[in-house]
Parts: sequence; structure tokens; C-alpha cells
Amino acid sequence: MTNKLAVFDFDSTLMDGETLEFFAREVGIQDKVKSITDKAMRGDLDFFESLTERVSFLKGLSVSKIDKICKSLPLMNGAKEAVLGLKEKGYKVVCFSGGFRNATRLFAEELGLDGEFSNILHSKDGILTGQVGGEMMFNDSKGQMLSRLQKLLDVSEENTLAVGDGANDLSMFKFASKRAAFCAKPILKENANIVIEEKDLSKILDFIE
Repeated sequence: MTNKLAVFDFDSTLMDGETLEFFAREVGIQDKVKSITDKAMRGDLDFFESLTERVSFLKGLSVSKIDKICKSLPLMNGAKEAVLGLKEKGYKVVCFSGGFRNATRLFAEELGLDGEFSNILHSKDGILTGQVGGEMMFNDSKGQMLSRLQKLLDVSEENTLAVGDGANDLSMFKFASKRAAFCAKPILKENANIVIEEKDLSKILDFIE
């Protein structure tokens, strides 16, 4: 049996919105955070620099508040159908996120994902310190992790699907023959061979045998 792998971005792909912007509303800085996010997703700003700057604004928020927000994050329209449909076609389905495990682990359970790789918000005594670490900190993190998973699971580039919306998803495309830009920034659409403009993730199934 041929091994197949589908990798989804989280923010604005599996989840309808940007996690950091939901957090930022709690401290009244959503406009500032959105401006930085937009620059990073267009490829105008280094992802590591944008991530660490945005997380620094969250210093002082309680972990319990963050977890409460994560429980109310909205699923993308068609996400459940997309994951279920791919699994029926024999795919392992995982999530790569420049966001945070507080959110991705919840979605992994709800969607039945086979794995999730993201970052961790550092906290002390239940309060965020404004620092972050993890597996998805850099522009090329997703591509490197995808390459490692392919070796681990014995999956070829031909049998790999990568789905995202922003510049930090570009590195995945180097290792996937099916490269899907979902309601994406121009920089990602230019490098995709599947482009979905409708906000319905289940449309991905139209392109998968």
C-alpha cells in the first residue's frame, strides 16, 4: 500500500482566522498585530522576527485566558470534510502551524488529525512571559519538518499534498507534488498548482484522486 501525506497550515486554513489576532483583541492591540501578520504572510517580513514581536505583546496574559480563547476558535468551513475525505483516500493528515499548541492540539482532537506540529507560548506561574519556542519558528521550518516526516513515514514527494495560505507555507511546496493555495496571498498562489479561492476547504477533494 502506498503511503500518502497531507499537511495543512493552521491559521486561515484549518482555522478561520489568525490565532494571534484573537489573542490580541484581549489586550487591545489587534490592529498592530494584524499589520505585522499581513507583512509576514505576504513575505515582506521575516517570519521569526514577526512571530517573536507579536508574541511579546501578549506578556502578562494568563494561560487560562489563552486556553479559553483557543476553545472558541472557529473551524474553517469544510475542514472536517476535507480531513475525512483525505483519510478515506488513504492519507495521513497533519497540521503544521507557526501558531501554538494551545490551539492546534484541540483541533487535532476535533478533526482526528494524525499529528500536529506548532510552537509553545512560554509561561511562568500561569502567566505568559512574552516569549515563544518550538518547531515552527522560521521561514523554512515547515519544509524541513515535512522532509523529515516523509523520510520517517516513507512518503514520496509525488504522494504529498501541502495546503496553506501564506509565505511561511512556501517551504512545504518544495517537497510536495500537490501544492494548494487556499484563499492565499499572491506569493503562494504563484507557486501553487492548486488554487482555491472559495472559502470552503472541502474543495481540496476535487483535486485529489
